Order: sequence, then structure tokens, then C-alpha cells
Amino acid sequence: MTTLITGGSKCGKSSLAESIISRYGGKKIYLAAMQPFGDEAQIIIKRHREQRKNKGFETVERYTDIGGAPLSEDCAVLLECIGNLCANEMFAGENIICPAEKIIKELQQLAGRVRELVIVSVQVGADGIDYAEGTAAYIREIGKINSGIAAFADNVIECVFGIPVVLKGELPC
Repeated sequence: MTTLITGGSKCGKSSLAESIISRYGGKKIYLAAMQPFGDEAQIIIKRHREQRKNKGFETVERYTDIGGAPLSEDCAVLLECIGNLCANEMFAGENIICPAEKIIKELQQLAGRVRELVIVSVQVGADGIDYAEGTAAYIREIGKINSGIAAFADNVIECVFGIPVVLKGELPC
């Protein structure tokens, strides 16, 4: 089962994803894509670790090449977040300019390897602001990734002000 959860900043995506994965009785993996750069990232990482405390998650950090994450077939995986993964692929390492195809392919492979996959993403580009080309390219890639995941996901849920709105499938909790 694959579930995509998307929405704006601080809208309850992470809490919903944890709630879905928490119902799984087996091994639970938190697949973290945020690189710990800077004070703000450290604060976010600390907050997410506190939220997961005593919930039985094992954290696996994987900033790029998500398809190669060392995961067992019997686990449930919460991947957070597509925005970070996209930025990592675009702006670090090999500088993959258009990572959408790569990320979608790797996530499909990952979905086929694990029992349950919950993917947290972010909605960007709806504000109508004309951004510099690098930022605009990043926004386009996230849009492509979200569309690609939505196509193969069993469930697609948008969080709006903490309220899950089912766009495809059902609310799995």
C-alpha cells in the first residue's frame, strides 16, 4: 500500500503520516531525507524526533538515491519529505538537473519492496509568485514528482489546516 500525503507548511502532514504508520504492527522505518544543514533544519529534525519518540520508529537517513535505501520487505516506511529529496538531488552531489523521473522510478521500486510506504510531500507553486529560474525549476520538479507518485499511489491525501482530504483511495487510519 502506498499513500501520498501532501499539503502546505505546518498543516499536519507529518502527524497524519505517523498515525498511518503507527497502526502497522511490524518494523517501522522513518526514512529521513532532510540534511541537517543549519539551525532551522536542526530544530525541525529535533521536533520530528520528539514526535516519533516512543512510537517504535527506526530512523534511516537517506538524502539521495532513495531507491537504494537498506530496507527489509516486511517493514512499513514513512518517507519525509519529497521537497528535501528533490533539493538534495538537484543541488548536491551529481547535480541532477531534472530529478523527477529518477525519484519517481526509485519510489516505485521502493513501494514494491516494502509492506507499506507513506510519502510526505509539499505543495509548492500555487502562490503565483514569479521566482528565479533555479527556484522555478525546483517547483516544477516537485510538481512532476507529486503527479508521478499520485499516479501509482493507492491513496492520495491533502492536509488542509490539519484536516485530511482524500483525493484518491481512502484514509488508511
